[in-house]
Amino acid sequence: MRLNPDCIRDILLVVEEKSSFSNFVWFEDLKNSNLVEKYDFETIFYHIRQAFEAGLLLDVKRFAGGNFYIKDLSPKGHEFLANIRKDNNWSKTKEIANKVGSFSLKTLTTIASNVVTSSINHYLGL
Repeated sequence: MRLNPDCIRDILLVVEEKSSFSNFVWFEDLKNSNLVEKYDFETIFYHIRQAFEAGLLLDVKRFAGGNFYIKDLSPKGHEFLANIRKDNNWSKTKEIANKVGSFSLKTLTTIASNVVTSSINHYLGL
């Protein structure tokens, strides 16, 4: 399956919204989110695994019968999401990734960080 960066971003947004110190994100939370309107379950599950393997999510557990939970975003996941939360930053990140020809999560996190750094420098007049 090809990685869909928008699906990764949407998953991170749901996990951030639904998780807390005492609440994990369960399969039901994802079923009740807007993710299922955009992506099929196979796509969502695939991208959860990719986000976990990339270090963006903490502790993803699968159980018999198809249930699972996501503990939370990792610090790296929070940072990446903070950098791409604004639609403008996300659009710039994807535009640059398209020009570079790579949509790997490592590339996207690097580009997003640089987009924010560039915005900060512009704001500061540097």
